[in-house]
Amino acid sequence: MATHFQVRIANQARPYASQAAQASFDLLDRLESHLSRFRASSDIAQLALLPPGEKMRVSEPAFACLEIARRMERVTGGAFSPTPAAMQSQASLPLWDLLPEELSIRCLSGQLQFDLGAIGKGFALDRMAELLHEWGCPSFLLVAGGSSILAGDAPPGAAGWSCGLGEDNAPQRFFLTHSSLSGSGLAVKGQHILDPRTGRPALRKNRAWALTGAAAESDALSTASMVLSEPELNKILAQERSWLVFLETDTGARAMGNRSLPMRA
Repeated sequence: MATHFQVRIANQARPYASQAAQASFDLLDRLESHLSRFRASSDIAQLALLPPGEKMRVSEPAFACLEIARRMERVTGGAFSPTPAAMQSQASLPLWDLLPEELSIRCLSGQLQFDLGAIGKGFALDRMAELLHEWGCPSFLLVAGGSSILAGDAPPGAAGWSCGLGEDNAPQRFFLTHSSLSGSGLAVKGQHILDPRTGRPALRKNRAWALTGAAAESDALSTASMVLSEPELNKILAQERSWLVFLETDTGARAMGNRSLPMRA
């Protein structure tokens, strides 16, 4: 997933918290072996070799991540896609089916050039959170590259985990619990976000953030928010009322959606 991950655990003895954190990092390594397109043996790399009309059984994590990606593709009207890079070498996006009873992916057309960069790290955070709950560590903050965070229970005596939009000293900060905040933009990687519906670069030049209940969702939604128009975003958020999107403006970030959060200025 080519980024740095952090695990912060509250309300546990240091030795036990260290063991739980190490277990979550071990899980992260296993997930990357399935999801990274840069590893020739991974499910994602092997799917790129699948001819049209053929199917391939994949690992449970790879299938689960692609299942979420397909759902987010549908919810966003195609503004998010796990195969946007395919438009650089193919005339159109590849078509594929999920076969849940077999944990298989079937290629219908094109080459399945999956790139889970916009959802994979969030999926990993969600799975790491599940593991920490199994370890009896519900109060945590998980961070992936600074662009995706997932909060569990609040630390003792706090309203939540303090998180900002943008830099570490960003003035707009929220107290998060049981939710994920992800950001997308062009400052780090340049014009790398394409609209899967058109193949053109992202409509939005400034940053966008998405807040949802799961990190895979917030990762995908923040990426989609870079190419969606505001009327399109309003339509999506009217249906998914627990989601929030923040769009960067010259005077700060403007919220779109119906959810409210504890905030400190």
